[in-house]
Amino acid sequence: MKLYSHSPLPGFAPAFFYTVVYLSLIVVIPLSGLFFKTAELGIAQFWDLISGERVSHALGLSFATAFAAALINAVFGLLIAWVFVRYDFTGKRVFDAIIDLPFALPTAVAGIALSTLYASNGWLGSLFDSVGIDVAYTPLGIVIALTFIGLPFVVRSVEPVLRELEQELEEAAASLGANRWQTLYRVVFPTLLPALLSGFALAFARGVGEYGSVIFIAGNVPYVSEVAPLLIVIKLEEYDYAGATAVAAAMLLISFVLLILINVLQAWSQRYKASSGKVNTAPDKEFVA
Repeated sequence: MKLYSHSPLPGFAPAFFYTVVYLSLIVVIPLSGLFFKTAELGIAQFWDLISGERVSHALGLSFATAFAAALINAVFGLLIAWVFVRYDFTGKRVFDAIIDLPFALPTAVAGIALSTLYASNGWLGSLFDSVGIDVAYTPLGIVIALTFIGLPFVVRSVEPVLRELEQELEEAAASLGANRWQTLYRVVFPTLLPALLSGFALAFARGVGEYGSVIFIAGNVPYVSEVAPLLIVIKLEEYDYAGATAVAAAMLLISFVLLILINVLQAWSQRYKASSGKVNTAPDKEFVA
């Protein structure tokens, strides 16, 4: 039985070997070590470590804020990508470069800048404070930090697909009587949905494990604004290796399950796009209503 088909390009065997070795050294072996260390604890001890009130709150806060930030980025990242692709305006290159700033900026620098801006005496924080809203050192501050570092993932995932989207499809929908919202929902959005979900997954995964940009603006108050990555570092500093391993393993398992669900949803959206993209000579009833 053949495990792979022959390729006209040479070098499959060494390329496959180096790929397996590289992934093993970078991904498989470290994660395996984490699970082996966790297995030493036993199920009962592992559950006791992660079911504590402090750990549960930190895990819930990490995933909830990461999900909220990724959802915000999905909405506004799509809007920003649309503006960059479909419109020309003064300073477009500058704003396009600013989108990639979170990639180049050290996360600790971003956290210091955000905490300075959104503190009660900061430029933006004073405005929120005047209406009774605290941003810095609260979960809201964590969402803002994760939104900042996750925005480029959505924009850069959607932009290439949007550039390849032919505007003739939108014109054809308009010629069939579709209004702008129908064109967006029936023509544009199904095409962009897989890329949008990919950007959402990347932003969510980055947000769950983010540390540098969060610790300064979060305030790190237990049961209020303490995230799971910070709790892992605290346990390591206290030489509580079992607790740190348990929290890390729990984060990994939950992240893995959520990413699988997102990938399943992405695969469904691709199948939906393929089925809806079949040629249909009859005009859509919704378009000609």
